[in-house]
Amino acid sequence: MKYEIIIFDADETLFDFKKSERDTLKNTMLEFNIDYDENYHLKVYKEINTAIWKELEDGLITQKKLKVERFKRLCDKLNATFDESEFAKSYMNHLSYASFLYDDSIKLVEDLHKDYRLTIITNGLKDVQDNRIRKSIIAKYFEDIVVSEEVQVAKPDPKIFEHALKNIKHTDKSKVLIVGDSLTSDIQGGINFGIDTCWFNPNKIVNKMGINPTYEISNLMELRNIIEK
Repeated sequence: MKYEIIIFDADETLFDFKKSERDTLKNTMLEFNIDYDENYHLKVYKEINTAIWKELEDGLITQKKLKVERFKRLCDKLNATFDESEFAKSYMNHLSYASFLYDDSIKLVEDLHKDYRLTIITNGLKDVQDNRIRKSIIAKYFEDIVVSEEVQVAKPDPKIFEHALKNIKHTDKSKVLIVGDSLTSDIQGGINFGIDTCWFNPNKIVNKMGINPTYEISNLMELRNIIEK
């Protein structure tokens, strides 16, 4: 086999994070007695959240600050009066129980586990990802699950990949493939670390980033065709 180790991203690769995010924001806003309008509030929050996680990738903000800062920005944008720290706690509590897998995830991981060593690297918060990922029904198929907040480094920094391979005692990068949906996080991270990359692009977005993955798939099950060649 060309590969022995397959590293997966979690959210928007194996887990439907958009659904988790949608349910979580709604439940949190209702808890704070905000008249929730999904078309407006979700759009505003996603713009803020996407921007701040990109700041994390670029090393411009810490995960500790990110936890609350995104809701401070949301509060300011909405001209609201909620306490951003309390809102952050409530949001993360709701999110920790919002774990939704894509339809193909279970079957794919269950099959791959028979022939490959699997691990997950996720840019996320420990309290959230413990419930959502480490306690999910597919967790048992992974040798390790690396959460960026725990190791204090995030994709695309190659140090998080070094950490992941050290945890499972593997050194040969030529036998490692990372699969993920983010060009700037997963794919750039894999390139930075010197391993092959597979971009999961279900919406068939045109790649204008100048970041070139080794492979590209639009359906998770296509991964088997790649690794079994």
